[in-house]
Amino acid sequence: MQLFIKNMNEERAVEALNWRYAKPYDLYNNELTNDSLKEFLGGSYHAIVDQNNELFGYFCIGESAQVPPGRKFGAYNEDMLDVGFGMKPSFTGQGYGFEFCSFIFSYIQENNNDSPHRLTVATFNKRAIHLYEKLGFVKRTEFDTDTTSFITMVKEA
Repeated sequence: MQLFIKNMNEERAVEALNWRYAKPYDLYNNELTNDSLKEFLGGSYHAIVDQNNELFGYFCIGESAQVPPGRKFGAYNEDMLDVGFGMKPSFTGQGYGFEFCSFIFSYIQENNNDSPHRLTVATFNKRAIHLYEKLGFVKRTEFDTDTTSFITMVKEA
Protein backbone atom coordinates (compact mmCIF):
# COMPACT_ATOMS: atom_id res chain seq x y z
CA MET A 1 0.00 0.00 0.00
CA GLN A 2 1.25 3.46 -0.86
CA LEU A 3 0.05 6.51 1.04
CA PHE A 4 0.26 10.16 0.09
CA ILE A 5 -0.47 13.45 1.87
CA LYS A 6 -2.93 15.70 0.06
CA ASN A 7 -4.55 18.99 0.92
CA MET A 8 -7.84 18.61 2.73
CA ASN A 9 -10.53 19.77 0.35
CA GLU A 10 -14.29 19.96 0.77
CA GLU A 11 -14.99 16.62 -0.92
CA ARG A 12 -12.52 14.76 1.30
CA ALA A 13 -13.68 16.60 4.43
CA VAL A 14 -17.34 15.74 3.77
CA GLU A 15 -16.42 12.08 3.22
CA ALA A 16 -14.40 11.88 6.45
CA LEU A 17 -17.03 13.71 8.48
CA ASN A 18 -19.59 11.14 7.35
CA TRP A 19 -17.56 8.10 8.39
CA ARG A 20 -19.30 5.90 10.96
CA TYR A 21 -17.42 3.63 13.33
CA ALA A 22 -18.96 0.61 15.08
CA LYS A 23 -19.47 0.67 18.85
CA PRO A 24 -17.58 1.36 21.03
CA TYR A 25 -15.50 3.33 18.51
CA ASP A 26 -18.53 5.43 17.56
CA LEU A 27 -17.10 7.95 20.05
CA TYR A 28 -14.88 8.95 17.11
CA ASN A 29 -17.81 9.68 14.78
CA ASN A 30 -18.02 13.27 13.62
CA GLU A 31 -21.04 15.24 12.52
CA LEU A 32 -21.16 17.10 9.24
CA THR A 33 -21.95 20.67 10.26
CA ASN A 34 -20.81 24.05 8.99
CA ASP A 35 -18.49 24.32 11.99
CA SER A 36 -16.94 20.86 11.56
CA LEU A 37 -16.46 21.44 7.84
CA LYS A 38 -14.86 24.82 8.57
CA GLU A 39 -12.49 23.16 11.06
CA PHE A 40 -11.49 20.42 8.60
CA LEU A 41 -10.80 23.05 5.94
CA GLY A 42 -9.03 25.48 8.31
CA GLY A 43 -5.49 24.33 7.57
CA SER A 44 -4.66 21.97 10.44
CA TYR A 45 -6.14 18.88 8.73
CA HIS A 46 -4.43 16.89 5.99
CA ALA A 47 -5.88 14.10 3.85
CA ILE A 48 -4.13 10.78 3.37
CA VAL A 49 -4.94 8.99 0.13
CA ASP A 50 -3.86 5.64 -1.26
CA GLN A 51 -2.32 4.82 -4.63
CA ASN A 52 -5.78 5.08 -6.23
CA ASN A 53 -6.26 8.60 -4.80
CA GLU A 54 -8.99 7.23 -2.50
CA LEU A 55 -9.29 8.77 0.96
CA PHE A 56 -7.62 6.40 3.44
CA GLY A 57 -7.54 8.70 6.46
CA TYR A 58 -6.58 12.11 7.74
CA PHE A 59 -4.54 13.74 10.44
CA CYS A 60 -4.55 17.07 12.22
CA ILE A 61 -2.05 18.91 14.35
CA GLY A 62 -2.32 21.53 17.04
CA GLU A 63 -5.40 22.46 19.01
CA SER A 64 -7.68 20.51 16.64
CA ALA A 65 -6.05 17.32 17.94
CA GLN A 66 -6.95 18.07 21.57
CA VAL A 67 -10.04 16.94 23.48
CA PRO A 68 -11.29 20.31 24.80
CA PRO A 69 -12.29 19.15 28.33
CA GLY A 70 -8.68 18.02 28.85
CA ARG A 71 -7.58 21.65 28.93
CA LYS A 72 -9.27 22.28 32.28
CA PHE A 73 -7.37 19.29 33.72
CA GLY A 74 -4.01 20.60 32.49
CA ALA A 75 -3.58 17.79 29.97
CA TYR A 76 -2.20 20.21 27.38
CA ASN A 77 -0.17 22.60 29.53
CA GLU A 78 3.20 21.30 28.29
CA ASP A 79 4.48 22.69 25.01
CA MET A 80 4.10 19.74 22.61
CA LEU A 81 2.79 19.08 19.13
CA ASP A 82 -0.65 17.52 19.43
CA VAL A 83 -1.51 15.03 16.72
CA GLY A 84 -4.85 13.45 15.94
CA PHE A 85 -5.94 11.22 13.10
CA GLY A 86 -8.71 9.09 11.73
CA MET A 87 -8.64 6.07 9.45
CA LYS A 88 -11.50 5.12 7.16
CA PRO A 89 -13.68 2.72 9.17
CA SER A 90 -13.40 -0.10 6.63
CA PHE A 91 -9.62 -0.14 7.15
CA THR A 92 -9.61 -0.17 10.97
CA GLY A 93 -8.79 -3.45 12.68
CA GLN A 94 -7.17 -4.76 9.48
CA GLY A 95 -3.51 -4.39 10.47
CA TYR A 96 -2.91 -1.03 8.75
CA GLY A 97 -2.47 1.00 11.92
CA PHE A 98 1.29 0.74 12.32
CA GLU A 99 2.01 1.68 8.70
CA PHE A 100 -0.60 4.46 8.77
CA CYS A 101 0.70 6.03 11.98
CA SER A 102 4.36 5.60 11.03
CA PHE A 103 3.65 7.38 7.76
CA ILE A 104 1.99 10.29 9.58
CA PHE A 105 4.74 10.66 12.17
CA SER A 106 7.49 10.47 9.53
CA TYR A 107 5.78 13.28 7.63
CA ILE A 108 5.35 15.37 10.78
CA GLN A 109 8.97 14.79 11.81
CA GLU A 110 10.19 15.98 8.39
CA ASN A 111 7.89 19.02 8.21
CA ASN A 112 7.57 20.39 11.74
CA ASN A 113 9.74 21.41 14.63
CA ASP A 114 11.35 18.94 16.98
CA SER A 115 8.73 19.31 19.70
CA PRO A 116 7.65 16.14 21.49
CA HIS A 117 4.44 14.65 20.05
CA ARG A 118 1.29 14.13 22.08
CA LEU A 119 -1.77 12.00 21.31
CA THR A 120 -5.07 11.82 23.16
CA VAL A 121 -6.89 8.50 23.17
CA ALA A 122 -9.94 7.05 24.92
CA THR A 123 -8.82 4.59 27.61
CA PHE A 124 -11.15 1.86 26.30
CA ASN A 125 -9.32 1.90 22.95
CA LYS A 126 -6.81 -0.76 23.97
CA ARG A 127 -5.78 -1.64 20.41
CA ALA A 128 -4.82 2.00 19.72
CA ILE A 129 -2.96 2.34 23.02
CA HIS A 130 -1.01 -0.84 22.25
CA LEU A 131 -0.14 0.51 18.79
CA TYR A 132 1.00 3.87 20.19
CA GLU A 133 3.20 2.09 22.74
CA LYS A 134 4.79 0.11 19.87
CA LEU A 135 5.48 3.47 18.21
CA GLY A 136 7.32 4.69 21.32
CA PHE A 137 4.59 6.70 23.08
CA VAL A 138 4.21 6.57 26.86
CA LYS A 139 1.17 7.42 28.97
CA ARG A 140 1.29 10.87 30.53
CA THR A 141 -2.03 12.31 31.78
CA GLU A 142 -5.52 10.93 32.37
CA PHE A 143 -8.75 12.90 32.46
CA ASP A 144 -12.47 12.23 32.29
CA THR A 145 -15.28 13.86 30.37
CA ASP A 146 -18.94 13.32 31.17
CA THR A 147 -18.94 10.13 29.09
CA THR A 148 -15.37 8.92 28.52
CA SER A 149 -11.96 8.61 30.12
CA PHE A 150 -8.95 9.73 28.09
CA ILE A 151 -5.19 9.56 28.36
CA THR A 152 -2.53 11.60 26.69
CA MET A 153 0.51 9.78 25.38
CA VAL A 154 3.84 11.44 24.63
CA LYS A 155 6.80 10.63 22.43
CA GLU A 156 9.97 12.66 22.50
CA ALA A 157 10.88 13.84 19.01
